[in-house]
Amino acid sequence: MSSSFSPQRPEPGRCVKRTLGHGAVEVLPYCIGFAMPLSVLLGYFWGGLWTFQTVVGVFVIVPVMDLVASRCRSGRAGEGYVKPESAAAFRLVTWIWVPVQFALLGWSLHVASSETLSALERLGLTLSVGLTTGCIGITFAHELMHQRGRFERSLAEALMTSVSYPHFCVAHVSGHHVDVGTPRDPATARPGESFYAFLPRAVGGSLRCAWGIEARRLRGFALPPYGPRNRMLRHAIVLAAIYAYAGWAFGARGVAFFLGESAVAIGLLEVINYVEHYGLFRCELAPGRYEPVEACHSWSSDHLVSNLILINLARHADHHARVGRSYQTLEPLHERAPQLPWGYGTMVVLALVPPLWRRIMDHRALKWQRGTHGDMRTGT
Repeated sequence: MSSSFSPQRPEPGRCVKRTLGHGAVEVLPYCIGFAMPLSVLLGYFWGGLWTFQTVVGVFVIVPVMDLVASRCRSGRAGEGYVKPESAAAFRLVTWIWVPVQFALLGWSLHVASSETLSALERLGLTLSVGLTTGCIGITFAHELMHQRGRFERSLAEALMTSVSYPHFCVAHVSGHHVDVGTPRDPATARPGESFYAFLPRAVGGSLRCAWGIEARRLRGFALPPYGPRNRMLRHAIVLAAIYAYAGWAFGARGVAFFLGESAVAIGLLEVINYVEHYGLFRCELAPGRYEPVEACHSWSSDHLVSNLILINLARHADHHARVGRSYQTLEPLHERAPQLPWGYGTMVVLALVPPLWRRIMDHRALKWQRGTHGDMRTGT
């Protein structure tokens, strides 16, 4: 970037994102996800059905806020410039979340293993913590695993281990981003495929993908796949130790809570994977060779509240088209990427009802694949 470049002053009423990065204080809107642990704590202290308030917040309140808030329209490419000192503040947000999540999990394990909670409250706590580690924890881990620094990639691995899914760091970066939009990618939902058919294929496929990637990496160093350098084996050992400790320190209820929390977080991750690429495929130019990954191979969403909570994860098309961009610089690419009609909270609920999902999404995916964009540009 030339030294003569200076960011433009944003026009009144334009996208919030255009002002982000022009001062460390502008990172604050991306910190609203930190309210989720507070919601979990309040739900516990209020008791009863209040333990489900985080679930209501994710799937009712946030979608309503998305509908009320005007969509955040980004400006031209290049307006995502971030000064170095401001960029550090955006990165720091993802780092700070790591101790917050581990503190939440430690407290939750203690509470869930106690005799004071009813079965209903224990269920509410498990769902609420799982949604928190899935919404915020996995989203932040996703940002961290794409960084070049070993420290940040280690933080990503720690967060994914806390939801029993550490191999995702391998399968996502080295597998999904290479094979997205092709039959080789287990995280790309086929046209007409329900989420319930997609889920077991995605979970099993990501494990196989990660193992294959790791085996090829080790062969490149003339090392056997079964050895101390294999990250998959290391993940398995660490997870076994965590579950053993949970059983020793918190008993069967602690193990059940950790399993349940992980299952909720993993399920949320995979349903979002389902939403992000449903029905979009790259053209096969020759047997086994596909066109380059473009913005048109991922669904994008520019709903303001969802993007602030998920640090622009919903601008997924730009993430795949330009992998190296940090979350605060991602663009919605309205003219180049298919747009979801609603925010992620609403789309996740719709994905759980296959007939309704297909009625809403199949014609959109088909129009985009055929190149007749029409209402795809506006998401209507």
